[in-house]
Amino acid sequence: MGYVHAEIDKLVAKGRLRQDKANRYKAMMTGSTSKEQMADAEFVIEAVFEELDVKKKVFAEVEAVVGPECVLATNTSSLSITDMAADLEHPERVVGFHFFNPVAVMPLLEIIKGDKTDDATLATAFAVGKKLGKTRVLVKDSPSFIVNRLLGRFMSDMARIVDAGTPVPVADQGFAGVAPMPPFVLMALVGPAIALHNNETLARAFPDRFYVSENLRKVVEAGKPGFYTFDERGRQLVDPEVEALFETPENPEVLTPEQVREKVLSGLAEEAALMLREGVVAAPMDLDLAMITGAGFQFWNGGLTPLLDRSGVSEKVTGSRFLPEGVASVPR
Repeated sequence: MGYVHAEIDKLVAKGRLRQDKANRYKAMMTGSTSKEQMADAEFVIEAVFEELDVKKKVFAEVEAVVGPECVLATNTSSLSITDMAADLEHPERVVGFHFFNPVAVMPLLEIIKGDKTDDATLATAFAVGKKLGKTRVLVKDSPSFIVNRLLGRFMSDMARIVDAGTPVPVADQGFAGVAPMPPFVLMALVGPAIALHNNETLARAFPDRFYVSENLRKVVEAGKPGFYTFDERGRQLVDPEVEALFETPENPEVLTPEQVREKVLSGLAEEAALMLREGVVAAPMDLDLAMITGAGFQFWNGGLTPLLDRSGVSEKVTGSRFLPEGVASVPR
């Protein structure tokens, strides 16, 4: 409650909210450590630890308290909605409701339909998302959904390249002007532990394509928040303590930034094509919208699939463009 009140106070200080409205918002909110207080709730969002058994336990406790029409929404970033709802009396009212951090800033809301999610629950989730001012995208229940699956492939391939011998700064240079920030800076922002968990989830689902970096695991186990640090003159450099954790391969393969970019974009093209074939989303534009509004992908690129089409990577990897000729393209 203190955190929420502080966020409202920040809006007042910035002139984005009048004090009378801020007072009204604060008065509307209550907090409790007892689930019994949820008895008359119409829409419950869980955001507990990303562990299936923990989430199932929480939903079972909530279901015992709320009414039969209350929607149970999960903020899971990668776990199965269908599995989470399996043991409930009303699995049809469980829906994925995945926000992106920071929630107050990032517009995307992935809405995920489980195998038993009914139309009323899905429609309610979309209506609530609209009232929250979020950009809503419908997603099939599948490992890591849209953004985390594509970012997982991105980070997985980057980690594989670095583990093979390419220095972290060289790998990051391959995405200057394409990614929202250098990939290993982004990994630090997301958190190495979360990145590792996401890749472990995806590697279990798709072991032929996703890679779990033992070097990343060492960074997490060492409690390091990222890969870079700054010297006394403010220059960014790889943290020497992190560098010392990395195992050096006997025959390192050092790629140029251009080779890194080509290799990783090829992986993204493969993954995007597979996601469309699996029906994770309805169209390439859903992938583009999600990457722009959920991962900070630059607007001027038009999204991921136009970039892959313009660079020729789409046709090289999949044999065809994602979008028709002329859509989101630049003049030849």
